[in-house]
Amino acid sequence: MPGQSFLHKPFKYSFNNTALILIGINIGVYLLLSVIPGLEIYLSLNVIYMVRYKMFWQPLTYMFVHSGFTHILFNMIGLLFFGIAVERRIGSKEFLLIYLIAGIFAGLFSFIIYYFSGMYFVFLMGASGAVYGILLAYAVIYPRSQLFIWGVLPVPAPLLIVIYAGMEIASQLFGSRYGVAHMTHLAGFAAVWLYFMIRMGINPYKVWKDAYYNR
Repeated sequence: MPGQSFLHKPFKYSFNNTALILIGINIGVYLLLSVIPGLEIYLSLNVIYMVRYKMFWQPLTYMFVHSGFTHILFNMIGLLFFGIAVERRIGSKEFLLIYLIAGIFAGLFSFIIYYFSGMYFVFLMGASGAVYGILLAYAVIYPRSQLFIWGVLPVPAPLLIVIYAGMEIASQLFGSRYGVAHMTHLAGFAAVWLYFMIRMGINPYKVWKDAYYNR
């Protein structure tokens, strides 16, 4: 459309299996770290390495580093099931932009939290911030989709987002703050929520309300 700003200008649609490529990169980095011990401290996100040693690539690279097989397995399952569906609907370029913005925003937000709370020895790693963002995108794009918990309990995708957000908030406030970056997950949600509001002019809450109350 004439007069559209660069911020709101849509990409030309293409589908290039970017979600699968991202999965391949994550697996490749995981295998690389298994043969090069110590490399993860340069690729993970850490306050000291960012501030003192100017490793400014870490807010990008941390999301491709995983601490173990279970960690990468669940993140890649989420990326596989939700990422491909989101990418197919909005196109590969838009999908990749959402994924990277969610992950980088989550990383930078976590960096700020760690910096001001004195958590200088935490190494943030994992794609979960970006994957949580993609999960929210899925719930906005497919608001009437039913997801099955444990394979048997159907839950509407928007409700699952609310449940996950509530669990993350509760875990951050009342649970253990080590090992799982709850604020990173919430930041991934927030980044994609703002993405839809600012770039696409879509209010996720209105989408969900229309899907279930204005039929």
